[in-house]
Amino acid sequence: MNASRLKSVAIALAVVAVVATVLGVYIHRTSAPDKAGDTPTKGTNAAARAALTVTTTQPVATQLPIKLSANGNIAAWQEASVGTESNGLRLAEVLVNVGDVVQRGQALARFADDSVQADVAQARAGVAETGAQATEATANANRVRTLLNTGTFSGQQISQYLAAEQTALARVESAKAVLAAQLLRLKNTQVLAPDAGIISARSANVGAVVPSGTELFRLIRQGRLEWRAEMTSTELARIAPGTPVAVVAANGARLEGRVRMVAPTVDPQTRAGLVYVDLPPMPMQSVRPAAARAAASSAVAVAEAPQGALPGMFARGEFELGRSSALTVPQQAVVVRDGFSYVFRLNADQRVSQIKVQLGRRVGDRVELLDGIGADAVVIATGAGFLNEGDLVKVAPAPAPAATAATAAPPALAPAAPAAKP
Repeated sequence: MNASRLKSVAIALAVVAVVATVLGVYIHRTSAPDKAGDTPTKGTNAAARAALTVTTTQPVATQLPIKLSANGNIAAWQEASVGTESNGLRLAEVLVNVGDVVQRGQALARFADDSVQADVAQARAGVAETGAQATEATANANRVRTLLNTGTFSGQQISQYLAAEQTALARVESAKAVLAAQLLRLKNTQVLAPDAGIISARSANVGAVVPSGTELFRLIRQGRLEWRAEMTSTELARIAPGTPVAVVAANGARLEGRVRMVAPTVDPQTRAGLVYVDLPPMPMQSVRPAAARAAASSAVAVAEAPQGALPGMFARGEFELGRSSALTVPQQAVVVRDGFSYVFRLNADQRVSQIKVQLGRRVGDRVELLDGIGADAVVIATGAGFLNEGDLVKVAPAPAPAATAATAAPPALAPAAPAAKP
């Protein structure tokens, strides 16, 4: 019994000792001064809790370009259809292929001309025969004319000789016309390029017998391209011939062009019209491997694979309509929340106000403000994304420009990159 009591007393004393120790530590902490020897004040705690370091800027009035964007397709300025005028002849040779650059009058294909050569020979013989007959008829007519008043020939005979002469001469002209037609057929056995350009399509096959008028090739005339931009009726009124246009093709190629013409009509279904923009021509260089030149019967220039735009590509472009004054701020000063754009204006009490703004054009890292604040307002440049209405901020000096930091870098760092390469 005595042992149990002693054990209970020992436990109670241990608990009292622990409680006293905890209470002493608490009293010591609440009564201890801070490192500076002063007790904290309510004002300094509030300042430490509300301060957020930011940088500020002011809207800048500048001149921004006025641009109008549109979409459209790149197409050939004009695509010539090259066909045959020969009928029922066998295609003996094809001299060009898709992508070849050709000059005006260059032979593109040849038809077998054996039958045409025979017809030409026959027509030449006909001219010679009728010429001989005309010579005899003319001689007879001349003798009759010398004896016209002597009464040797009757009037009927005189008329017959003179008519025979006229008939013979007419047959000569007819034979010459037949010969000219056969020579034209012989000329048409060669298919010639109607203009300089690039072959864009070929349907000619060696050995085929094609009727007259069949298309054999398609030719991009002079390699010229154009961009056909689709625009609404209201936008068409803002475009004038000669307006510069920057076009970006689907493959990333950037082209500079100018408006050639605006379509005089608008599609009644889409209410959109076309604007035709002249683009730089496709490369037309005379480059062909030696093996290819040896295989062809005539030298044909071949276009290098164009690195720029190609007909049929989709492209997006911007029409440059001039410049106008604009109030701009850095893009990082604009905060998008709930689908709306805001900037934070710095007030005199170092607190910020959230101002709803309407954005306009974007050029580089700056964005145009259409309304919301004036040119004399001070807005938060960095750190705006962490702020809310009424926050207290601390303004820090603006950081040095990137160019200054780059020039301050030691020159020895420049050659260090090549040395690190394997």
